[in-house]
Amino acid sequence: MVPGAAGWCCLVLWLPACVVAHGFRIHDYLYFQVLSPGDIRYIFTATPAKDFGGIFHTRYEQIHLVPAEPPEACGELSNGFFIQDQIALVERGGCSFLSKTRVVQEHGGRAVIISDNAVDNDSFYVEMIQDSTQRTADIPALFLLGRDGYMIRRSLEQHGLPWAIISIPVNVTSIPTFELLQPPWTFW
Repeated sequence: MVPGAAGWCCLVLWLPACVVAHGFRIHDYLYFQVLSPGDIRYIFTATPAKDFGGIFHTRYEQIHLVPAEPPEACGELSNGFFIQDQIALVERGGCSFLSKTRVVQEHGGRAVIISDNAVDNDSFYVEMIQDSTQRTADIPALFLLGRDGYMIRRSLEQHGLPWAIISIPVNVTSIPTFELLQPPWTFW
């Protein structure tokens, strides 16, 4: 018996680790919910870096998601003060995923969410891997779809807000599938 689309959705939500099922690779997913601003109050899906970065040892009920300035976070951040003890939202490009993670870590960030720089990407997760420098990072690093990152940044700009308030990680196994408030623009 082959599950239908709804069955695959449930399978993805319930599997705790990367596995191979029916020839398809299913990623580890980590979920976070935007609490504010309200127009993007959805549960977003991200994938952790494959071979660098830390893990979440605690759940943050309310923490700021601060867009980095400059967005690519390849060097000094002009808003680094606001990233300290918060989570940074960074754009892909300009330097390695690990370099971005280290910049945020050096500014005291608790984690980094790196969104794809292809704003039309609403379905393809990039596997973030170590660069060739042998450096390490201790904070969690997550990859976010480009459309999701764009919509978060756009909402913040429209509301004149310097950050979003999020809850991370969110345990979606305790939420019925029909109640998952996922972004309407994201492809499943």
